[in-house]
Amino acid sequence: MSIRLLKTLVAVADHKTFSAAADAVFITHAAVSQQMRTLEADLGIPLFDRSHRTPELTPLGRAVVARARTLVMDYDNLVPSVLGDDGLKGEVELGAVPTTLIGLAPLSMSILRGKYPDLRVRIRPALTAALLSGIDRGNYDVAIVTKPVLMPPGMVFLEIADEPLHLITGSEVMETDPIKILETRPFIRFNRDAVVGTQIETWLQTNNIRVSEAMELENLEAISSMVHANLGVSIVPRSCVSNAYALPLNHLELSGDAPIRKLGLAHSKEHPKLRVIEEIHAALLRAVIENPPSQISAPITGAA
Repeated sequence: MSIRLLKTLVAVADHKTFSAAADAVFITHAAVSQQMRTLEADLGIPLFDRSHRTPELTPLGRAVVARARTLVMDYDNLVPSVLGDDGLKGEVELGAVPTTLIGLAPLSMSILRGKYPDLRVRIRPALTAALLSGIDRGNYDVAIVTKPVLMPPGMVFLEIADEPLHLITGSEVMETDPIKILETRPFIRFNRDAVVGTQIETWLQTNNIRVSEAMELENLEAISSMVHANLGVSIVPRSCVSNAYALPLNHLELSGDAPIRKLGLAHSKEHPKLRVIEEIHAALLRAVIENPPSQISAPITGAA
């Protein structure tokens, strides 16, 4: 049994089919099939139920996959641990919610690169649920996420910053009552599959605010562009860092019960690259401290 076979097994578990796994590990479908039969022979147990059109992992197979993930991570961390650099060289897979890609992520990664030039960070965007699932499957080492109501077992959440949700409108909107704005203007909704989208929807329902939905988007820059074009108003997180590319919009506070998005860094409790994760977290905190956002204008209070 080799580490190569275990990596292929994990790829099959993550990508669900032999064909998709073959693309992920850069071998042919036939080679994946042969490797899995070799692994079954080496272990002496059936890893797959081949009675289905697409082979499915058996209960024993799923148990082996769970252990194989740990072995593969330990193997990948072997050389850094021997050299004593704590993994501060080589490549790290960082997931990030899309709202952090313009400000927080580039600012913090610039800080990290200045300190550790040999550490290469690959950033891949996704929503929080997908990022947490990807961490569990080993697709990401660590991820910038919005804190969900419940963190998955075995997962650690390191706080970065609080981002209060606020109302954005085009500069031509003169109304100062948040309820009137939300109930009379088209509403550009934040994707409800995102944790933030759920927070916004809950707040609207709790305050009995009815909106006329114009569209639903998950990209903050796209939402801002639509608002800037006077196509509607929206509720979004107030960035914890300054944004040199921000559009000229009205940024209006909601009431005291407005939700707050908690940004943090999520990782598996037993991840072998904890030293790297600590440095990424430190860079994120430093980016927040050194690049504070400008004060928002025209605070609005009194939402029901």
